[in-house]
Amino acid sequence: MTISYNWLQQYLPKTLTVAELSHILTSIGLEVEGTELVEAVKGGLRGLVIGEVLTCEQHPNADKLKKTTVNVGGDRALSIVCGAANVAAGQKVVVATVGCQVHPINGEAFEIKKAKIRGEESEGMICAEDEIGLGTSHDGIMVLPAEAKVGTLATAYFSIADADTAIHIGLTPNRSDAMSHIGVARDVCAYLSHHEGKQYAVVMPELKADFAKNNSKPIAISIAANAQEACARYAGISLGNIKVGPSPDWLKRALEAIGVRAINNIVDITNYVLHEYGQPLHAFDAAKIVGNKIEVKCLAEATKFTTLDSKERALYAEDLMICNAEKGMCIAGVFGGADSGVSDTTTSIFLESAYFNSASVRCTSLRHGLRTDAATHFEKCVDINNVIPALKRAADLMVEIAGAEIVSAVQDIYPKALPSVSVTATYKYIQNLSGKLYTPAVIKGILSALQFEYVSETEEGFTVKVPTNKNDVSLAADLVEEVLRIDGLDQIAIPSRLNISLLKPLENDRAQREKIATILCGIGFQEIVTNSITNSKYYPEETPVVRMINSLTSELDVLRPSMLQSGLEVVHYNINRKNQSLSLFEFGNTYSTKAVGEYNEQPILALWLTGAVRAASWSQKEESANLFYVKSVVENMLQVSGIAKVVVHVDAEGLIHWKWKNESLATAYKLTTEKAKQFDIKQDVYYAEINWALWYKAMGSVKVTYSEVPKYPAVQRDLALVLDKTIPYQEVQKWTKQAQINAMKSYDLFDVFESEKLGADKKSYAMNYTFQLADRTLTDSEIEGFMKQLTDIYTNKLNAQIRS
Repeated sequence: MTISYNWLQQYLPKTLTVAELSHILTSIGLEVEGTELVEAVKGGLRGLVIGEVLTCEQHPNADKLKKTTVNVGGDRALSIVCGAANVAAGQKVVVATVGCQVHPINGEAFEIKKAKIRGEESEGMICAEDEIGLGTSHDGIMVLPAEAKVGTLATAYFSIADADTAIHIGLTPNRSDAMSHIGVARDVCAYLSHHEGKQYAVVMPELKADFAKNNSKPIAISIAANAQEACARYAGISLGNIKVGPSPDWLKRALEAIGVRAINNIVDITNYVLHEYGQPLHAFDAAKIVGNKIEVKCLAEATKFTTLDSKERALYAEDLMICNAEKGMCIAGVFGGADSGVSDTTTSIFLESAYFNSASVRCTSLRHGLRTDAATHFEKCVDINNVIPALKRAADLMVEIAGAEIVSAVQDIYPKALPSVSVTATYKYIQNLSGKLYTPAVIKGILSALQFEYVSETEEGFTVKVPTNKNDVSLAADLVEEVLRIDGLDQIAIPSRLNISLLKPLENDRAQREKIATILCGIGFQEIVTNSITNSKYYPEETPVVRMINSLTSELDVLRPSMLQSGLEVVHYNINRKNQSLSLFEFGNTYSTKAVGEYNEQPILALWLTGAVRAASWSQKEESANLFYVKSVVENMLQVSGIAKVVVHVDAEGLIHWKWKNESLATAYKLTTEKAKQFDIKQDVYYAEINWALWYKAMGSVKVTYSEVPKYPAVQRDLALVLDKTIPYQEVQKWTKQAQINAMKSYDLFDVFESEKLGADKKSYAMNYTFQLADRTLTDSEIEGFMKQLTDIYTNKLNAQIRS
C-alpha cells in the first residue's frame, strides 16, 4: 500500500519528518518498504532563475549559434551561447545556471557546466520548455511575459508545489483498518500518545456543506430480504447542478502521489475519499436511474450485464447487484455498469456508500476476474461506521470542487446492526504472551487511544468492546498484539540466553529423492517443475477430478489427476523451439476424489522421453528413445534402490507394469498418436509413471548388508536358447530364478536373434551367466552341473532348444 506524506500530515496533530514517520510506522507493524520522492515537475526547477537577454549577437564561429549576455540579477550578466532561432535581446527567459541539474521530458538529467562552445565562453543555458519538464515543445526557448521579474527563482515564478514523498507500506492482509490515510494516522497518534505521555487525536476534515437544507430530489432505496446478509448497510445522497471537469491541482497531486490517475473531479473525489477513509464509494448518473429508485438485490442466473469496460458478462445468481426499477446498474462493491456511470454531460448524481459482505464481494470479483480497488477494500472488511462519514465527506468535496448542490437528505438503510465484539483478557495472560510487564494504566492508555471501549475492569483483567474498524481483533491474543504494536515492536527485548529443544526430525524422503534424481541426471535427464493446477480439457474422460472453486482463469481450473499432461505441455513447448530430444523427469503429486468432500493426494515420479537419447558422434550412431530404453532406466533405478522381488509384466497393449508385493509400482508405455496430437506433438513420446509412495516404502524395506570382496575368481558361461516367439523374456527370468543356484551371481540377456533358419515363429535368446563362490574356486564339473540344471529347466518348462 502507498500513502502520501503530505496527505497524511493533514491528519496528524504534530509535524513529523519522513524519517521519523517511517520509524514509527515500522515500529507499529506497518513496515515501510521504501520511500519515493514525488515532484510535480521532475527536479522541481531547482537552480533555474528568470533572466533578461541584454544582448544577442551572431556567434563569430558558427552560423546557427548566438552569443548572448543575460541578466539573472546580481552584479554581472552571464555570457551564454544559445542555439535557439527565436532568441532576441529584451526577452525574459528561463536560465539554468552553472551547477544546477536540468531534467528534460525525454532523456537523462544532466548538470550545467561552464564551457567553451566554438571558442566562446558559455556560463549557463537558456531553456526550452521540454528541457526543464514544463512541456513538450522544442521549437525554441521559452519567452516569458515582459512583467516577469529578473532574478526570481523559477520554482516561485511557476508556483511549483512542494515535493511529496510516497511511503510504501508492506501491509499484512489482516490490517484492513490501516488501508487508508486516516487509519494510518490513528495508529500514529496512538503511538505518540503512548510514548510522549499526552493525548493526540486524528485531525478529522471539517465539513462545510449544509446536509439538512434541501430534500427535493430523494431517491428511494430498498434492500431485498435475501440480500440483507450480503448488504448490511446502504446509504446514499443526491446532488444536483454538478459541473464535471478537471480536478484542482491539490487533488490531482494527492492522487498521483499514491499512483492513482486523475480522471475528473467526481471520480477523483470518490477515489480520494476511498484512500482517505478506506470506504469505497460509487457515483451514479441520477438521470439514468429509472423510476428514481435503487434496489439492492440478486438477479436471475445468466442475466446479461455490460460493465464499465464495455464487456458483456453473464451474472451468477449469487452476484449482488445495484439496480434501478428496470435493470442492474452496478455489480455491488466490484464494478460499475456501462450505462449508469458519470460522464462529461452529467449534471446530477446519486452517491452511494455501503457495507457489502467481504465473502460475497470476493466470490463475485473472482468469478468475473474483476480486481478493483473497491473490491480489495470490501473483501478485507471495511468499517461499517465509516459509511456515513465518508459519504458526507465526498458530498462536501463535490459542493466545494464541482459546484454541486445537495438535493436530498442522507438516506441510511441499516436494517440490522452488526453485533459488537467484546474481548476479555487478564493482565497475567498479557505478561506471559508479551514477555513484558505492562501496568493496567499503560494497557488502558494504548487500547483507549485505539478506540477500544472499556466495558469492565477487575484486579485480574478487563473486558473491552472492539471498535468496528478492527475486524482482526476477536481474541485476547489480538489485544496483546495491539499493545505490543503501539509500544513498538522494536521495543521487545531480546533475551541474553535463548533456550531451544532439539526435536527428532520428521521423516521425509528427501535423501531418496536426491538419490534417484542424481541417477537420472547422470544418464542425461533434466528435472522439470510444472503447475499442479491445470486445464480440465485434458481430462474429458476423468470424472472424479478435483475442481478449483475460485479458479484464477478458465485454463487453470482443476488439480491434475495425472502427471502426463503437464509434462507434455513442456515437451510441446520445447519441440516448437527446435529442442526435439528430451529426457525429462519430475517429482510431483496427482489428485483425485474419493468421496464427497474427501480427496486423495498421490506422490508420483514421472519420466518423459522423446527424440534421441544418445547423440550421433564419430564413434557411434544416434540412438532414439524407445520402450526398451525406458524399461532399462526403470530397471536401473530399481537396482540402485535395492528393491528386489519385483514382478514385471507386459500386457496385450504393450504397457510394461512393475509390481511389488502385488501392488502397482510403475508403468511405462508409448503414447498413442491421438494423445500426442492433443498436444500437437508429431514425434514418438514415451512415458513412465512411478508410484513414489510405494517406491519409497520398498526402499525403506531394504536391509543393507556388507560382505567381503570375493577372493576367488568368477566364471562366465553363455547359452543360446531357441524358443517360440510367444514366450517373453520374463518367462526365462522366472525359471532362471526358480533354479535357485546359489553360486549364480548374475545373468543377462545380451542378444536376440530371429531368422527363418531357426524355424517358423522361433527366436533365439543369448544368455550370459556368472558363477562365483566366496570360499573356494568352482570346479569345471560343478559349473557343468549348473549349466545342465538350467538347460533341463528351459527344455522342460519352456520347450526350448539349446543351440550349440
